[in-house]
Amino acid sequence: MDIFENAPELALEWHRAGRGAALATVVDTWGSAPRRTGAMLVVSGDGEMMGSVSGGCVEGAVVMESQDALADGKPRLLEYGVSDGDAFAVGLACGGNIRILVEPVGAALDESVLEQIVVARAARRQVAYVVNTDDWSRAVVGEGYESRFAMDRSGVEEDGSTFVHIHNPPLRLIVVGAVHIAQALLPMARIAGYDPVVIDPRGAFGSEARFPGETILDDWPDEALDSIGLDARTALVLLTHDPKLDDPALHRALNSEAFYIGALGSKRTHASRVARLQEAGFDEAAIARIEGPVGLDIGAASPPEIAVSILAQMVQALRRGA
Repeated sequence: MDIFENAPELALEWHRAGRGAALATVVDTWGSAPRRTGAMLVVSGDGEMMGSVSGGCVEGAVVMESQDALADGKPRLLEYGVSDGDAFAVGLACGGNIRILVEPVGAALDESVLEQIVVARAARRQVAYVVNTDDWSRAVVGEGYESRFAMDRSGVEEDGSTFVHIHNPPLRLIVVGAVHIAQALLPMARIAGYDPVVIDPRGAFGSEARFPGETILDDWPDEALDSIGLDARTALVLLTHDPKLDDPALHRALNSEAFYIGALGSKRTHASRVARLQEAGFDEAAIARIEGPVGLDIGAASPPEIAVSILAQMVQALRRGA
């Protein structure tokens, strides 16, 4: 689990270790608030903190409120105005407001409820944590908020008191081809919150020495993808230039809900790829899902620069729609 998105897991761990834990979650934002709705900060009973609910301008106050919540066992709904001066200090053009829900684990947020969230996240199963800030009722549900799940958007419902916190499966990046670009792309993607996997049946390419600490599958791409699956939280990037490896993976991807499919190669290479897919029975709309040549056109030349262009295009597809 990425260090920027592991607040529920850490809160459960700290609570069970007897340290105490309070979860602070951004419920609402107005103006240029530093973090999006659903961002989380976890605070231990001894004052340790991980995550963030702003660019640093209100964390101190939230930690103090969390300590008070742990002491009295009561949840809090806080509102802060981020001044223009503070906003400038954290890199914003102007200020804004944020509303933050603070819940001490055990006393307010029941351990079993938090465990349901953590278990679902580990199983790559989407759930929504729903809390009513009028009567403090809570539930973990897997359906009923389809538009929020699709947009990965937490927020307050129209009644003004029901906060829905979306916990979608972690983003995944599957790279076919353990080449130089992949060596740069995987660590970048991990920082951006993706769980990366590299697939390459060529042992000399997909080695631990070249990809230390990464998940490496030495199967043929079609077999590997059949095993690990492709879902709407998955990006697939093909880097081999070899139709024997790329094409079977593309066939799986075009029949999946993967939100991003990118394939390395020149325009001529991509034209040949398109022709093969047409012969295989894929229509124009399906083939148009492939970003080829892969990456945003930023003039990238080196493998790390190409990796940046690919990751940027992945983010664009995820947040704005391809």
